[in-house]
Amino acid sequence: MAHILLIEDEQRVAAFIEKALEENNYQVDVSRDGAEAVKQFPARVYDLVILDVLLPHVNGVDVCRYIRQKDKNIPILMLTALSGIDDKVKGLNTGADDYMVKPFHVKELLARIEALLRRKRKDDADNMITIGDITLNTNNNTTERAGKKISLTTKEFALLELLMRNADKILSRQVIAKTVWGIEFDTGTNVVDVYVNYLRNKLEKGFDSKYIHTVIGKGYIFKTEL
Repeated sequence: MAHILLIEDEQRVAAFIEKALEENNYQVDVSRDGAEAVKQFPARVYDLVILDVLLPHVNGVDVCRYIRQKDKNIPILMLTALSGIDDKVKGLNTGADDYMVKPFHVKELLARIEALLRRKRKDDADNMITIGDITLNTNNNTTERAGKKISLTTKEFALLELLMRNADKILSRQVIAKTVWGIEFDTGTNVVDVYVNYLRNKLEKGFDSKYIHTVIGKGYIFKTEL
C-alpha cells in the first residue's frame, strides 16, 4: 500500500482528496501548513507527496525545494489555483514532477498519482542490481551480501557497480580506470588492482563463493555463475 503525504491547508479540499485516496487503497497523512509539512516529512517514509502551492507559514514552493533536498526521487504532485504558465514552470523547476490546477477531477488526480508511482517503481527497480546474494542499490549507494550491509567508499561502490552492470564481461584495466576514475590507464600504476583487492576483501572474505575474477592479461570479470 502506497503511503502518501498530502499537504493542503483548505480543510474541505484536504478531506475530499484524503477520502478519494483512502477509497483507492492509499494510506494518507495530512499536513495543514508548510511548517508542519517540513517537520512531518522526515518522520515517515512516503511514496509520494501531494503539495498545495499556497500554504501558510512556509509556501509550497519552499516546501517542494526542502523535500527535494531530502529525497531526490520521491514523486511530488503540485496542486494550485494558480494557472499561469510562469507558476507552473516555477513549480516544476523547483522539483515537482507534475502540476494540477484546481479545480480538478478526482479521476485525473488518481490517474496522475498512479502514473507517478508506476514511474517510481520502475526507477526503484532500475536502481537495484542483484546478482546471487549481492545487492547494489544505486538510489542510496548501499551494498549488501547475504543480507549483511557492506560499507564501501565512493570509488569502491563505483567499481562494483561497473563490474555488476557488465557481469560476465571481461573489463580491461583501461576501461575500468577511464570509467571509475576518469583517467587514461597508466601501466605504471596499480590503482585498479588495489581497489579490486579492496572489494574482494569486503565482499568475499568469509564466503566460499567468489564473484570477482582476474583474467590474466585482460582484466577482471564479475561472474554470475560461481
